[in-house]
Amino acid sequence: MASKIILIVVFVFHVIAFALAVVAERRRSIATIKPDSEINYNYCIYDSDISTGFGVGAFLFLMASQVLIMVASQCFCCGKALRPGGSRAWTVLLFIICWMFFIIAEVCLLAGSVRNAYHTKYRAVLGADPPSCETLRKGVFAAGAAFIFFNCIASELYYICFSKARGSFQPYGGEASVGMGTYK
Repeated sequence: MASKIILIVVFVFHVIAFALAVVAERRRSIATIKPDSEINYNYCIYDSDISTGFGVGAFLFLMASQVLIMVASQCFCCGKALRPGGSRAWTVLLFIICWMFFIIAEVCLLAGSVRNAYHTKYRAVLGADPPSCETLRKGVFAAGAAFIFFNCIASELYYICFSKARGSFQPYGGEASVGMGTYK
């Protein structure tokens, strides 16, 4: 039977990671062009850089949940064999899907955090083209949040199917030796 404590802890980690990714999306850096009349330059002013921290936090909580699920299931490849049947087939499929969603979510969160932390130092002469105040595109952290949600569903189902398939499998079906009790 699947451990309810592991399922609850993993769910809570996913909820925290999802919330942090949504907040990171809402608090992305925004740049404005500010003229400096004394030096005759335009330059970029960036607001708060807090969404980078939220993105990294979401990254770490998602990683912790994935590590916990993989340790609890012995990464699907170690330990006792799985019982043949539908649960084993679902376990294999959900294992692959879980890792795929995890990797996509982590890439979105990491790329978003790195890109959000980058601030251009470009300056332009007044009257020339305005400087390029590059910021993170809208939706990168939101995509990470969506894949966190998908990963939550896939990893919870993976662990439940894994527990069902691992539960009562006996590889030899009985005693493997020859009984010699009647031959004295």
